[in-house]
Amino acid sequence: MSNTLRHAKITPHRSAARGHNNHGWLDTYHSFSFADWYNPNFTHFGSLRVLNEDRVKANSGFPTHPHRDFEIFSYILSGELTHTDSTHKKGDANESELFCKVRRGDIQFTTAGTGVTHSEFNYGRDPVHFLQIWAIPWKRGLPPRYSWGKYSDDDKRKGFVSLLSPLKGGKDATAEQEKAAEPTIPGTIAIHADFVMAAGIIEPGNKFEWTVGGKGTEATKRKVYVHFPMTKGGKARIRLDGREDVLVEGDGAFVDGVNAGDKLVVESVGDAEAEVVVLDTE
Repeated sequence: MSNTLRHAKITPHRSAARGHNNHGWLDTYHSFSFADWYNPNFTHFGSLRVLNEDRVKANSGFPTHPHRDFEIFSYILSGELTHTDSTHKKGDANESELFCKVRRGDIQFTTAGTGVTHSEFNYGRDPVHFLQIWAIPWKRGLPPRYSWGKYSDDDKRKGFVSLLSPLKGGKDATAEQEKAAEPTIPGTIAIHADFVMAAGIIEPGNKFEWTVGGKGTEATKRKVYVHFPMTKGGKARIRLDGREDVLVEGDGAFVDGVNAGDKLVVESVGDAEAEVVVLDTE
């Protein structure tokens, strides 16, 4: 099989190598060391620090808790998750930065910065399945901010859709740029890191191409983590860069030694469409 990234090192991160805890209300898998699970081989990858694949039962969730100095985002695979900041006025059902409901394909984003206190709860009848991801920001003590975005499956079936990209102004962003929260890639949510997140849904037999750096990052030497969520009961499979290793649902892959502008080909080789998440970092 031909490959276009012969200079790149691609290392599968098998689902069985992840940390796993089932708390009853929460069934969670950790791609990187988290909570009571620690593996020195999986502490971070570039600015990517946490990638948890969570399922939360109906009428359950994470009660009010604090965070600081991380960029934290939830990508919904199925179900509905309600995000509420502790300063939200109880009883106000209008969606805002402080209170929002995110559903299939949506993303909720938090810059924890100097500190936030919030909850994430499943008030629905069905479990919610989502990815919770943390990235290390380029500096500490940032002003806290919330945002959320809605992205259609139809667009993701046409190619990778960028969801997050760096804040314009970068590390030296002015107060005005912080307030405007304009991303380098239009239509995405701004993140305080040289980092792009994208998602695609690939039909069996089809291939998508990810342009490393997403045409919106700064550093030319990059790393890409590919995560393959468990959404199709094991029927979906993918292959990266035409290589022999086949990834099954729950697997990930470390793509190292790549440069901005390189093309990473993701091929769906299973019996069901494959939802693939790309996390592109310096």
